[in-house]
Amino acid sequence: MARSPFVSIIIPHYRGREILHRCLQALAQDEYQPREIILVDNASTDGSVDAGVEAFSGVKVIRSRRNLGFAAGCNLGMRFANGEYFVLLNDDAVVTPGWLAAMVDYMQKHEDVAAVQPKIKSLDEPDRFDYAGAAGGMIDMWGFPFARGRIFTTLERDEGQYDDHGEIFWASGTCTLLRRSAVEKVGDLDPRFFAHMEEIDLNWRFHLAGYRVVYLPDAVVFHNAGTTLAQQAPQKVFLNHRNNLLMLLKNYSGITLLWLFPVRLLFEWAAMGFALLQRDGRQALAIAKALGALPAYWSHIRRERARVKRLRKISDAAIRRKMYRQSIVLQYYLLKRKTYRELPIATDNT
Repeated sequence: MARSPFVSIIIPHYRGREILHRCLQALAQDEYQPREIILVDNASTDGSVDAGVEAFSGVKVIRSRRNLGFAAGCNLGMRFANGEYFVLLNDDAVVTPGWLAAMVDYMQKHEDVAAVQPKIKSLDEPDRFDYAGAAGGMIDMWGFPFARGRIFTTLERDEGQYDDHGEIFWASGTCTLLRRSAVEKVGDLDPRFFAHMEEIDLNWRFHLAGYRVVYLPDAVVFHNAGTTLAQQAPQKVFLNHRNNLLMLLKNYSGITLLWLFPVRLLFEWAAMGFALLQRDGRQALAIAKALGALPAYWSHIRRERARVKRLRKISDAAIRRKMYRQSIVLQYYLLKRKTYRELPIATDNT
């Protein structure tokens, strides 16, 4: 019988003794071997890392003197990892038996797949999908992400409606299995993102390089969404908007950006206006700050665009066929289509 490939499970951690213990306990109950668990300590001060290592033997700890964020924390873990595959796993995620074996088996049989995402369900409401990834990440052509089973703040109940294996646009950083060789080819997570959108940016590069990204419902993981930052916390709003715009500027061609980016900026102004109508000045200010931050990243954007140009095997037209080619914002807020199954069919992945 062939030996299973070595897998490195990478967990960036900032603080939270209880959530880390729960995560490590679930991993200890899984039987997949060979593997290593790499805990990246993002300068935690609550003793949670030491408590976790004491309770669960064999955990490898990499300590940072400052909080690197999710993106750079994962990169640090991957730098010291020995696996043929990487798992990026949130510290507030809880795996279930057989989750890893199912994903590795799929990867082994499909060499053109760079990333696999399991079904991600809510830890608080186990019959519902989780906010961060649900049944596979999608994105519209204007750059707004959503997921099968979760559009904006609407979470569907899991009734088996998304139990099909299928291609998706992005695999959630909550839990994703990555092919090491694919990461080495396209580059790791963008550390300037700090947190939020970094996995979508990485998956976009996978697509550009000719890889596929897949959702696998046979593997199930539970997640406590929003443990680190509340959904509408100003810092999270800032990071989501800034990083999303950076992602578009990095990965779309210049020709596409000429017509697409001005329209996207109108969405940003509309979001600020909506926040003000809701008397949420802090959210409006966070979006304005995100827009104002973009010029400082111009040199970085130019370098990243050069890398994307070297990677690119498919056109923007082909990329958009992997996206939702209508506006998810208009579908959700104006037409009141709250679930993935209600959306008009506007993708063509054939």
